[in-house]
Amino acid sequence: MPASGAHGFGRRPATARGNGARLTDQDRSAAAAGTESLERHRDGQGAGPSPTTANPGGQPGSGGAERRTHLAGNPSSRRSRGPLYAALDLGTNNCRLLIARPHENSFRVLDGFTRIVRLGEGLSTTGRLSDAAMERTMEALRLCRNKLREHEPARMRLIATEACRSAANGAEFIARVERELGLVLEIVDRQTEASLAVTGCADLIEEESSGALMFDIGGGSSELAWLDFRGGRPRRQGRMSSSIRSWQSLPVGVVSIAEKFGGVNVTPETFEDMVAFVAGQLRQFRGREKLRQMIAEHPVHLIGTSGTVTTLAGLHLGLERYERQKVDGLWMTRADVDATMSALLGMSFDRRVAHPCIGKDRADLVLPGCAIFEAIRREWPTERVRVADRGLREGILISLIDADRAGRASNRRSR
Repeated sequence: MPASGAHGFGRRPATARGNGARLTDQDRSAAAAGTESLERHRDGQGAGPSPTTANPGGQPGSGGAERRTHLAGNPSSRRSRGPLYAALDLGTNNCRLLIARPHENSFRVLDGFTRIVRLGEGLSTTGRLSDAAMERTMEALRLCRNKLREHEPARMRLIATEACRSAANGAEFIARVERELGLVLEIVDRQTEASLAVTGCADLIEEESSGALMFDIGGGSSELAWLDFRGGRPRRQGRMSSSIRSWQSLPVGVVSIAEKFGGVNVTPETFEDMVAFVAGQLRQFRGREKLRQMIAEHPVHLIGTSGTVTTLAGLHLGLERYERQKVDGLWMTRADVDATMSALLGMSFDRRVAHPCIGKDRADLVLPGCAIFEAIRREWPTERVRVADRGLREGILISLIDADRAGRASNRRSR
C-alpha cells in the first residue's frame, strides 16, 4: 500500500497541515441525521453504534437520495479536542465521504456524506465516462469539498477507483475535479484497493479462524483477498493486510454485469450465465486450489463487504428498513444465503424496487451482485459468511490514524 500523498482541497496539499491523507470506500447506513457522534465498535458483534454516519449511496434502503449527516459541534471546539481525519471514496456507483477523530483504539465519526452518482454508467460499452455521469459526480464532490473546508481535517486521503482507473477520460476527469473544485483525487491501483478493504473489515474476522477470504463487490470491479494466519496474526488492525497471501481484482462489478446481462428481468438462466461468466474470471486466482484445500482442513470463513451482501442480510433478517447495527457483523450460514438468494430471484423488478432494503437505485444491481457472490462461494465453499457494513473508507481512516500513532511513538523513543 503506497504512502499517503499530498491529496487535499483548495489547491493546498495535505502535507501543508503536517501530513498526507487517506480515505476509504465503503460507507454503510448508520444513524439518522441529527444523532450524536458515533463511535466505531471493535467487538465484531455488529451491535452498537455505526462507524459511519450516512447510509451509503447504493446501500439498502438508500432509495437513491443522498444521505448527509452533520454530527459535529463548533469547529473551533472540535479542533481543540484533537486532529480530524477524512476519507473520500469515489467509486463506479457511489461517492462517499467520512470525517472522524481518533478515539481510544478506533475513531469517532463526526460527519459523513454519500450519494449514488453512477459515474461508471455506460463505461463497459463506451470505455469513457459520460458527460451526464461526470456532472452528477461533480455536484456530489462539490458538497464533499464544502464539508472538508468546514472541518479542515489535518490528514485526508481522497481516492478514486475502477471507473476513473479504466475510463479513457478518467485522468482528464480527475484533472477537471482539481481545476474546478480544488480536490486532488488519487486513482488507486487494485492492490491498494484490496488492502484498504481488508484493513477496514479486519476486526470482523473470527479470532479462532486460521484465515479468511474477504471479498468486496464494487460497481466496476470486485476485489478478493485471501488472509492466512497460520504463521501468526497481526496484532494491529492497520497491519492486517500483511497477512494477505493472494489477492485478485476481478474486472467485473454490479454495474458492468448489469450492463452486460441485464439487471431488470433476470431469469434463473440469465443468473446462471452471470455466475458462469464470473467463475471464468476466478480461475485466474493465484493459489486457487491451495485455498480450497485450506478451507477443507482449517477453520476459514468468507467475509463480504458490499451493498450486495448487506442487502441479502437485510432480507434474511426480514427488516422493514435497513438497520446497520443489525447487519454489520451478522453471520449467515450457507443455507441462509441459499434461501435468501432464491427468494430474491423470485422477486419481480417492481417488488425489488418497492422493497425497503433494496430500493429503486439498487433494484437492477442486486442480482448481478448476487451472481458475483454466488460464483465466489461455489469456488470456495465455506459454511459461513460474515457480513461487513464497512470497507475502504474505514480502512483509509484506520491506516492514517495508525501511521500517525506509530510516528509519534517513534519520535518519543528517539528523544
